[in-house]
Amino acid sequence: MANVQAVSAVGARYWTVPIVRAALALVPAAAITFNANHSAAFGLVAFGAFALLSGLAVGVLSRRTLADPRDRSLFLVQGSVGVTAGTIALAFHGGGLGFFLYLVTVWAAVTGFAELYSGIRAWRRDPGDRDWMLVGALTAVLALVFLLLPPNAVVSVGLLGAYLVLLGVYLVIAGLSLKWATPVARVDPAPPNDSDTL
Repeated sequence: MANVQAVSAVGARYWTVPIVRAALALVPAAAITFNANHSAAFGLVAFGAFALLSGLAVGVLSRRTLADPRDRSLFLVQGSVGVTAGTIALAFHGGGLGFFLYLVTVWAAVTGFAELYSGIRAWRRDPGDRDWMLVGALTAVLALVFLLLPPNAVVSVGLLGAYLVLLGVYLVIAGLSLKWATPVARVDPAPPNDSDTL
């Protein structure tokens, strides 16, 4: 899971970020799993709530726990895309199946590739590098599946639920492995200056 190195731009409290993200993924995953209504409207509400809340969490918590300003900027962009997509999904939850597929595809493509790029940039430098790459790749694959999938609300919403289950379980394991890893030279980053946010 997490790859701990001697020098890291990830603060000692960063393990809380994947745990919070996991909780925010598992709640809508459970809602989708135990709800027989897999309509596009329900999918937009479930996705919207997840994207909005996880976007806020990624943006705020990463800003407080990542020392590298470029990492913070990438996750801030990722969080902003999540908040925007989530707000649009909730505001237009009656948009239909095509709108649901389009919105999830765009969100997954942008956030997935952003997180994958963050992991590649941090390769062998940060404990979260492998986790970022795997989560980014999983999210990018979701975008491809939704892009190529024949339009079907039940299948699409079910696949979103399956993605959220995989994401949540993986992030719990990743967060706990970061928490229990030996923090060789990890310290909490200083609060970011306004000049190094973007």
